Amino acid sequence: IGALVILAAWILVFIWIGDSWWQLFNAGVLAIIMAQLGFLGHDAAHRQIFKSGRWNDWTSLIIANLLVGISYGWWRNKHNKHHANPNKVGSDPDVSLGAIALTPEQASRPRSRLMKWLVSHQGWYFFPILLLEGLSLRSEGFRRVVKRGPVEHRWVEFTLLMVRLCSFVTLAFLVLSPGKAVAFIAVELAVFGFYLGSSFAPNHIGMPLVSPRLKLDFLRRQVLMSRNISGGRLMSILMGGLNYQVEHHLFPSMARPSLRKVQPLVAAYCAAEGVPYTQTTLWQSYRVIIRYLNTVGLRGRDPFLCPLVAQRRAL
Repeated sequence: IGALVILAAWILVFIWIGDSWWQLFNAGVLAIIMAQLGFLGHDAAHRQIFKSGRWNDWTSLIIANLLVGISYGWWRNKHNKHHANPNKVGSDPDVSLGAIALTPEQASRPRSRLMKWLVSHQGWYFFPILLLEGLSLRSEGFRRVVKRGPVEHRWVEFTLLMVRLCSFVTLAFLVLSPGKAVAFIAVELAVFGFYLGSSFAPNHIGMPLVSPRLKLDFLRRQVLMSRNISGGRLMSILMGGLNYQVEHHLFPSMARPSLRKVQPLVAAYCAAEGVPYTQTTLWQSYRVIIRYLNTVGLRGRDPFLCPLVAQRRAL
């Protein structure tokens, strides 16, 4: 309810400001609201809000499709695969980003001279390319809904996505002149994608990748491939609880406020079991990401880095 009140207040402010270039700032505000709603939908998808799985599913579907404009069914399928095998090559869809090479094999694919140079410096353009992530998330989900293939609640998802898209575009063009409306939509998409991408990236990028043939127990499979971000409650708000990525992967249905409470227990248990537990600051994680991507782009680094993983790698 609070999220809906904030969104309604934003709409009133948008109409009150009217046809002004100040609306570009307002577009950034809307993008942040959309990202926070996305985090809330993520919580519901993980059964963190209601006892009823049905209530959680429908809440997440409405938030994702109607409010944020992302297909819940598409995202859920992708996200479930990620949780089952984080950073496992061939199993985790988040390892195949398309525009970014996360393994030397991806970096060594046949490319033009320009693309080879770009890949070798991909760490530096990774964050700028996140400005397109909002468009990618919304378009990928929409394509899945309209394409052939099994889609649960296809027409519900399609209807909600169309209502959201038409309402958003109509509101922008009713209040703003065409040029300002296009700029407003572009800024909202860019800030939304950058915010979400900057929140997702620290979780796993730069952590060890897992060979398709390697089998690990549940604890190591989730802990070794995940990275926590320090910063306390403020960081939890900014990242939607994703800063406790290790705990979230171990207890995906645990409510977001409880993750910080179990964090010391998880860290102590990992230490007792000899399982490396990674936690850094946000800026340290960004430096690791840039360095990792640049090195992989030069094909000079083996992504299967964790000593424990290397010992257990299948021959």
